[in-house]
Formats: sequence, C-alpha cells, structure tokens
Amino acid sequence: MLQQSKISIFSEAYSKDPYKFFPYFRTQEPVFYEESIDCYFVSNYEDVKYVLENEEIFTTKMLAKRAQPVMRDRVLAQMTGKEHKEKKKMIMKGLTGENLKRLLSLFKQNAIEVLTPYLNRGKIDLVNDFGKIFAVQSTMDMLGLDKKDQEQIAEWHKGIAKFITSFNLSDEEIEYCFWCSEQLEKYLLPIIESKKDSSGNDLISILKSSEFNGIKMTSQELLALTLNILLAATEPVDKTLALLFYNLLQNPKQFEDVKNNRKLLKNAINETLRFEPPVQFIPRQVSREVTIKGVLIPKNAVIINMIGAANRDPKAFSNPDKFDIYRSFEDNKAFTSHSQNLAFGYGTHTCVGASLALMQLELVANIILDSFKNIELDESFSYGEKGLYTRGPVSLVLKFTT
Repeated sequence: MLQQSKISIFSEAYSKDPYKFFPYFRTQEPVFYEESIDCYFVSNYEDVKYVLENEEIFTTKMLAKRAQPVMRDRVLAQMTGKEHKEKKKMIMKGLTGENLKRLLSLFKQNAIEVLTPYLNRGKIDLVNDFGKIFAVQSTMDMLGLDKKDQEQIAEWHKGIAKFITSFNLSDEEIEYCFWCSEQLEKYLLPIIESKKDSSGNDLISILKSSEFNGIKMTSQELLALTLNILLAATEPVDKTLALLFYNLLQNPKQFEDVKNNRKLLKNAINETLRFEPPVQFIPRQVSREVTIKGVLIPKNAVIINMIGAANRDPKAFSNPDKFDIYRSFEDNKAFTSHSQNLAFGYGTHTCVGASLALMQLELVANIILDSFKNIELDESFSYGEKGLYTRGPVSLVLKFTT
C-alpha cells in the first residue's frame, strides 16, 4: 500500500537535524513514499543492507538519469557482470602496491603543504581552509592532473555534484550543471587522449593502458570514471575529517586516548563514518514489483536507502546514538570493519576506493595531531551542518598551539 510520509525530508526541521527523525522513520514508517520526488525511502539496517546486496532486484538503472548525463557516459556502478569485475580490477591496479605507496606519499605532501601556512596563526577552518583544498589537490595528483587548475576544476566539479546529489533542480540550475560537465569534458578528454601510450603511474595513465580479459576502457568511459573519481574522492573527505575532529572534541576522554594511542584512530574514523556518514542517501531502482515491510513497491520505482538512519539502527548497533570509539569488536561483529557500517555502501557496488579513503583519513588525521597541540573549538565558532544527499559541517574553526 502506498504510504505518503507524515514527515517530509525537505522540511526545515529535517534539514536542520535529520538524526532526530531517524527513530520515527525506522519504527513508524520503515518504508515511506515522498510524493514530491516519486521515491520510496527505507531506513532500517536490515532493509537497507538487503536492498544494497541484491543487485538483480535493486539495480543502479536510475543512474542513467541521475548521473550519466553529467558524467558523459556510464559510471562503474552502472556496470554488471564481467564488465564490472574487470574494470574494477583496472581501478584497483592503480590503488594498490607501489601505486598505493606513491599515493600516500602525495597525500602526505599535500596535507603538509596546505597546513603549513596556518602553523603560526593558531587557527584554521578544517573544512574550508584545509579539507576542501586538500581533497581536490590530492584527487588531481592521483589522476595526474595539473594542480594549477584546481580552482577551476573544483568549481566545475560542484556543478556535477549538484546535479547528482540534488532534488527538484530548476531548469536554470540543470543548464548550469550540464555546462559544468561540458567544460570538464573539454578539459579532460585531450588529457586522456594524450596518455594513450603513456607509461606514467597516475591513475588515468594506468587505466588508459590497462586491459583485463580483452576488456579495455574507451576514452569516453575513462572520462566518466575520472569525473566519478573526482566526485567520490573529494566530496566525503572534508566532511569526514571535520566530523572526526568535531565528535572527538565533544568527547574529550576519547580525544585524549586517540592522541596518546594513535592505533585508536582507525576505530575513531570507523565510528565517525557510522555515526555521521557523509553520504546519507544511496539510490536504487527496482527491476520488479517487491514488498518491503508490508509496503508494495512497483516495478521501476526508485528506492532511496537512508544510510544515516541505518547506521543508527539499535537492532544493528548497540547504543547507536552515542559516539563511542571503544565499541566491542568481539561482542558486536557489526563494528569489526568499515564494511559492516554502510557508509561506503554494501555488496557489489561498495565504494571501490573505501580502503584508500580510510588510509588517507588516518594519514591526514595523524599529521594534524602531530602539527597542532591543545586543539579546541574556537570560542567564536558556531557549529552547523548542511546537506541532504551528502551532509557535513559548514565549517569547523579550530584553535591550537604548536
């Protein structure tokens, strides 16, 4: 039976603090319908996990409309079977072994370069002064793009991100998003073509020259993947890093323990991703009529998985509304790895760069902790978050000594 939600995700109250509505959705409306965008939402951990791991029923077909128009071709998440498997191998080739060592070295260099000017200031906005700049620079290094163009790339990239992560855009906004996509295509395609016979170790060169079981990537497919990487590698980094430090600062005992025992950083990062995942929604499209929690969902309907709500489900995580880096790894296997919380998705289309992202976050957090002492929130700072599809702090102004 069609169920129109009593609470709109587009309301001002939800926008201000979606987390306080999650218990209601999980218990009262575990599957609800948002008429304004013709989408069904699921919020319980078991339901979200079920949707994400059953790709034959819950497909990524909707990305043909939601992503492909600005990505200029199909993205990895749209591929299935042998094609998906072999092209995922190509990407992993560029993110492992010697290539991984090179990337981590580049990330370290970029982090130090961006942080250094602030060492003598005693204050930094971890989102706008560091996170956003670091994320773009590091992603461009990974792809083999010239960082001198980072501001322009970042601006065009915002247009693509807006198209994919927004609902109910105006005609003018859609036109601007397409224009940004066209500018990136004009910028990137010549670079991709120039790396056709390159022996470079940047990701574009590796992907351009890779072939697995007779499958190669065309320049247009590589363009789409490059745009996909720009989005996936930059969008969550500044949010997760800021959320990590904000939640640690709200829990001083945990923060002190992390500073004194850096092995706890992995726990803290995983808990941050569970507690406040930067990607709140993951969409799927049903290939046939299906019933979830007694609600009949028609064929071709779009389902939005509420990752933030699922990661706070008390049936999956004990005391879920508490930020706790000490969660028992033995008693509750739901906390044993990032693959158990759903911040990176689940199943075949789990984020291919999840392990790299975790290593990057740990590396950068260590650099910040080594560089800044006596870290506190600036007294004039007022904390706030924004975002519906992706969500994170607007800023995070820290004061410190060196």
